[in-house]
Amino acid sequence: VGSSSFRMWTNIQEDFPGYTLINRGFGGSSLPDVIRYAPDIIIPYKPKQVVVYCGENDFTADGVNAEIVYDRFTTLFEIIREKLPKAHILFVSLKPSPSRLKYMPEMVKANTMIKNYLKNYRRTGYVDVYSKMLLTDGSPMPDIFKADQLHMTEAGYAIWKKAIKPYLKK
Repeated sequence: VGSSSFRMWTNIQEDFPGYTLINRGFGGSSLPDVIRYAPDIIIPYKPKQVVVYCGENDFTADGVNAEIVYDRFTTLFEIIREKLPKAHILFVSLKPSPSRLKYMPEMVKANTMIKNYLKNYRRTGYVDVYSKMLLTDGSPMPDIFKADQLHMTEAGYAIWKKAIKPYLKK
């Protein structure tokens, strides 16, 4: 569940054969959107695992910082945990999109806060895609993003596939 980075992963089922996947990503979503729609797009499916990629779009709103994104994520986490107490919750780190360079320091903070939060709970995981999408100088790999410098090419999804697969539950 999450933003267009998941919605646009059109061959996700082929990338993870043997797994039952329901892609609930929707374009432009921020954590408040996923929180609002969780009763409709997550809970009724009673998944064994919820994989979340959301929070990057949140930073584009005025005044949103790492603490706000962290608080929003913990709200979503608590909703999922309350309604689906046995579900495994996996957070995919926010990615370093070239079009959002100015938010990268806050994204790193949010990623770290969420990673540390999840360490306190069973049946959770954190996937670091952020560092895997950087060049040695710390800038985002340019060839893994489409012309909009936000959405990923197949090369970007290949990085995600390799990073996420070890965490998926059958």
